[in-house]
Amino acid sequence: MKLAITNAKAMKGQTDPNPLVGAVIINDNRVVGVGTHLKAGGPHAEIHALHMAKDQARGGTMYVTLEPCSHHGRTGPCAEAIVEAGIKKVIIATLDPNPVVAGNGVKILERANIEVVIGVCEEESRKMNEVFNKFIVTKKPFLTLKAAATLDGKIASQTWDSKWITSDVAREDVHKMRSEHAGILVGVHTVIQDDPELTSRIPYGRNPIRLVMDSTLRIPLTSKVVTDNEAETWIFTSQNYQADVKEQLEERGINVFVTSGLHRVNVQEVVTILGEKGVSSVMIEGGAEVNGSFLMEQLVDKLVLYVAPKLIGGKSSPGFIGGEGLEKMSDAIDLSELEMEKVGPDLKFTGYPTYK
Repeated sequence: MKLAITNAKAMKGQTDPNPLVGAVIINDNRVVGVGTHLKAGGPHAEIHALHMAKDQARGGTMYVTLEPCSHHGRTGPCAEAIVEAGIKKVIIATLDPNPVVAGNGVKILERANIEVVIGVCEEESRKMNEVFNKFIVTKKPFLTLKAAATLDGKIASQTWDSKWITSDVAREDVHKMRSEHAGILVGVHTVIQDDPELTSRIPYGRNPIRLVMDSTLRIPLTSKVVTDNEAETWIFTSQNYQADVKEQLEERGINVFVTSGLHRVNVQEVVTILGEKGVSSVMIEGGAEVNGSFLMEQLVDKLVLYVAPKLIGGKSSPGFIGGEGLEKMSDAIDLSELEMEKVGPDLKFTGYPTYK
């Protein structure tokens, strides 16, 4: 199962909106088949493993990270293929949360007198597919808030200079994260201040859709996200937008979505629109106000914070969470499953907000 999970994880960022899945077939104490789901619309991991194993699959045991599918989509049901191949035992890490499957794959296997075991490496498999698990049930994207700050919590100096807080190693890690997400979201202030490309600059990486929150459409028409054509750019605005700028942006191929907010972008609607458009995961890389707006609306699913061993100080130096903030310590947002690792000279904290 560890081998199946490792292979599945290697495809992160390639299978959206489908889950990451790995499969391994054992027969006579030998690995005879290995498979991984490579991309949406392609054969599932179980099918790749069966093709590799061929006749050696008969009488063997399959380890698979997610319950085999039971329905006809762009591919046939994997559960039926497993039955036809003569597999005698199937060990599954997690059941499929997809309501279309949800236990039906196991029923097909058990009706064929195949022994089924569920729950091996369950937690690791569940976390691996946290994006899919949310999106398939809620039809809303999994939101990861990523920030880089100094040890005293600052994301820029008092003059808004922010290049660079973290090391080259940490920034490479961020580019890998970008490649693993379907969208990357910032506020218009970030675009005006830094004119970022918001692309994934790693070999064979994919560029996420660039998402900008801009309540009045003051984004410079010369900015890279408008002109470089390196990736799609979507802009979310309020009722207070400039109609002539909207027209010019759309002429340049930019998608502009008007939310119901009178003077501020309605972030709840942003999340809903993204889900309707099939965007399953978003990395929020905004400034303090954007970060605060999503966090205080209890929309952030995961927090990734890079902390550099540096100090800036200063009352006017911004922190990574803005807005009005919470009134009492008893209202503070806890982080569960908190993990820490060293990335170059920096520390990387990963946790899941627990909302009151």
